[in-house]
Amino acid sequence: MRSETAPAIRLEDYQPPAYRIDTVHLTIRLHPSETEIVSVISVTPAEGTAPGTPLVLDGDDLTLRGLALNGETLKEDAYSVTPETLELFSPPAEPFELSVTTTINPDANTQLMGLYRSSGTYCTQCEAEGFRRITYFLDRPDVLAVYTTRIEASKTDCPILLANGNPMETGDIDKSDRHFSVWHDPHPKPAYLFALVAGDLARVKDSFETMSGALVELNIFVEHSNEAMCAWAMDSLKRSMQWDEETFGLEYDLEVFNIVAVSDFNMGAMENKGLNIFNDKYVLADPETATDQDYANIEAVIAHEYFHNWTGNRITCRDWFQLCLKEGLTVFRDQEFTSDMRSRPVKRIADVRLLKSHQFPEDAGPLAHPVRPRAYHEINNFYTATVYEKGAEVVRMLKTVLGAADFRKGLDLYFERHDGDATTIEAFLACFEDATETDLAQFARWYEQAGTPVISVKTRHDPERQTFTVDLAQEIPPVPGQKTSKPALIPLRFGLVSANGRDMNAARVDGVEIAGDVMLMEKARQKVTFSGVASKPVLSLLRGFSAPVRLDQTQSEDDLKLLAARDSDPFNRWQAVQTLAMQELLRLTRRARSNERLDPSHSVVEVFGRVLQDTELDPALKALALTLPSEADIAQEVGKDVDPDAIHAARQRLRTEIAVRHRAALSAALNDFMPSGAYSPDAQTAGKRAMSNRALHYYAVSSADDASEIVWKRFDGADNMTDRIGCLTLLTHDEMPNREEALDAYRARHEDNSLAMDKWFMVQATAPGPDTLEHVQSLKSGSLFEESNPNRVRALLQSFATGNPTQFARIDGAGFEFIVESVLEIDKRNPQVASRLLTSFRSWRALESVRCALAESALLKISSCEELSRDSRDIIDRTLQ
Repeated sequence: MRSETAPAIRLEDYQPPAYRIDTVHLTIRLHPSETEIVSVISVTPAEGTAPGTPLVLDGDDLTLRGLALNGETLKEDAYSVTPETLELFSPPAEPFELSVTTTINPDANTQLMGLYRSSGTYCTQCEAEGFRRITYFLDRPDVLAVYTTRIEASKTDCPILLANGNPMETGDIDKSDRHFSVWHDPHPKPAYLFALVAGDLARVKDSFETMSGALVELNIFVEHSNEAMCAWAMDSLKRSMQWDEETFGLEYDLEVFNIVAVSDFNMGAMENKGLNIFNDKYVLADPETATDQDYANIEAVIAHEYFHNWTGNRITCRDWFQLCLKEGLTVFRDQEFTSDMRSRPVKRIADVRLLKSHQFPEDAGPLAHPVRPRAYHEINNFYTATVYEKGAEVVRMLKTVLGAADFRKGLDLYFERHDGDATTIEAFLACFEDATETDLAQFARWYEQAGTPVISVKTRHDPERQTFTVDLAQEIPPVPGQKTSKPALIPLRFGLVSANGRDMNAARVDGVEIAGDVMLMEKARQKVTFSGVASKPVLSLLRGFSAPVRLDQTQSEDDLKLLAARDSDPFNRWQAVQTLAMQELLRLTRRARSNERLDPSHSVVEVFGRVLQDTELDPALKALALTLPSEADIAQEVGKDVDPDAIHAARQRLRTEIAVRHRAALSAALNDFMPSGAYSPDAQTAGKRAMSNRALHYYAVSSADDASEIVWKRFDGADNMTDRIGCLTLLTHDEMPNREEALDAYRARHEDNSLAMDKWFMVQATAPGPDTLEHVQSLKSGSLFEESNPNRVRALLQSFATGNPTQFARIDGAGFEFIVESVLEIDKRNPQVASRLLTSFRSWRALESVRCALAESALLKISSCEELSRDSRDIIDRTLQ
């Protein structure tokens, strides 16, 4: 493991490679502890490369066994080698062939990067810089080559041998137990997209006919006995392929598309060309073990990785600073896919909730960075919500600014112009500029500036002149390395809502460019005047969350109630309810800090009652509207001097008051929205189930005599995981009778299913009770906790640190100390997982003074550790800066 501090890599220092690699022929002889890799690469000096320029190849913990140039073994004075670097001092000035033989130990590769072996299966993860852990190579995304891979392994241990591209040849090796398989990928790709899987796996097979009539073989490989849990993933894949053809005209380009699900995987999934490797939680599903949300996640992640075939594989990024070019664009595409498969308003709200809960805190803390960073120390730490979620929002804004038709023109030109390229954000935007004759120079600032813009909004109505004026101002608060910012182009979708809830039309609009129902804010300050507005409207701004910004806007309770009840935009109806709830929660939090009585507002509580009884609302949307802002959301709004205990008390008090006031309506909703018949994960049925469970969430604390009995009976009789885990959470978090009995019953039922047991760990880790830390410590030392499994670490430790603010930020500092100790333990075997766990401290400076000091002390303990991975060193340095 590399533990020294990594030098800063800067965008401004980018230089194209001095050498090009055109083809790669790999022979990989698999062995648990001594795998041999023979890499034969054809190398060509790039144009302008001076003769004698050294060729420097990247490595990571490699052992060199052989080196030959054009078939001749190289003398030792012609090169130098370390586990991290192979340098040829004076390569030929003409194209040449280099053969590199290395050996690695897959069993010992606990980092799960490069080629590793887990649970008997060989697997690779090469993004971002894992290929260099397999062989010495120009491991950078702008080196694209055509790969041919020969895999050799034991037939007994590895009857399945998979690599990128199309299968070419298989056979036995002599009369031994070993066999081989050869794969060829005709599409040039960077090393990070290389993939190999070998093991004893079951196969689920299907096919898909493309729009040009080509028949593609589809396979999902899983552990034996999991075949029946692949149906939803396969269906999602086929729908993704069809949707991409119908929506963007993009067709799959190989004879076979393989998906492999493995249990030990650092990421969610990886889009390797033709061989997608997945964390099995995003493939395996059945009603017994997967929730409605699991089904939705599988659908989205399957689509995301498939869509990478064009936005990431056929067109890749020139360097890692352009990561959002593939990830942000592909997240946008998978969001659109899910919106078309399910409910667009519900999906939009879900995506914005994710953005606000994960990316907004990132933008406001020490780990803030632009969508396209300008420097990094460890690229693994930049697979962030800013790159993915905010990156997707930037693409969505581009579509809003240009309009759907012109956006499609620009994207079509991008695919036509850059197919087979490793390209940049500038080249991406140039396609839209050229296709639509639009200057996007100001829009490009979204990629260049960190932080979340705050839009200040002030309105006034002049009944005599019949004008409605909106004063707008935009500003990004200072973030690390960026004290000032320039005005961005911000598309603000809007409506003027009359007292009867209908949208009003102005005779004229001055002061801003209007495109349909979107005003394009270009300046730091702008005054927008609507003329011909006789009566005072309510401004419905940022409809559909048309830009990733915060609104600093004061609206009366009556105005917010009108929007909550009548706004034609579903997102802003939801947002109005959330704003009312947030304002009340902030008031209650202040009272809790002052040890005053918590007396929820009757009028705010009634807003939830009206939502509950609104028969026109889609059940899924209603369930979202009835969901209170999370404790993390409230902490963000508090901003500084955050007291998690006061926030928790305020939220619980408002929840209880809503439950008591609307007990009868909640009781009715429990059954009215409960789906009948066999379980189905479809959007409509899942929406009803969500609403029924949201009603139960409140009813459980309504003081009804039968509340605990209803929760227990629903848990005990549940025929699906959504209901079962929802009830288990209520029983555990609200410390209801039968809590321990339910936890034991769940364990007895699911102990042999790792994914289901991850939920069991998560429920207990996020319980807000005062004994949770000690319980989590006990679970961590128990036989069911697997430190080598990233999913289990995330389920217990990450859930505790990010989903349990009162216990993670305990006033005695014990929660901080526990996570710090866990980070130091995990860092020795898997730096990526450790560094992700460390990001749970990203908002530590916002805590009140006692907790803030305790968090800093814990972080300094990590910082003083000399044997710290590059991944964790990078996070701790930025967190403390």
